[in-house]
Amino acid sequence: MMQEARLMNILRAPVVSEKSTLVRENTNTIVFKVLPNATKKEIKVAVETILGVKVDAVRTLNVQGKARRTNRGIGRRSNWKKAYVTLAAGQNLDDMATAEKETN
Repeated sequence: MMQEARLMNILRAPVVSEKSTLVRENTNTIVFKVLPNATKKEIKVAVETILGVKVDAVRTLNVQGKARRTNRGIGRRSNWKKAYVTLAAGQNLDDMATAEKETN
């Protein structure tokens, strides 16, 4: 099986934007920033393990860092990887979040 420490590091952060919010509401898909060398299978296992939901599909894409002008010349933002994780039918993170609030 995959190493537990690697699974915990694969998911960097959720992507919060207008597009990701629309995708989440319309298609039951969550968007994450992930490690650049993470595979789809690793991302699926990490989401299922950490969040406790069933994953239907994973789509990934590499985001190229933008060139930015600074007072020291041209700078460059880092490249990063984005993962669209589609949850299985009947699975929802909102239900899990409300259940956690009720138990606390």
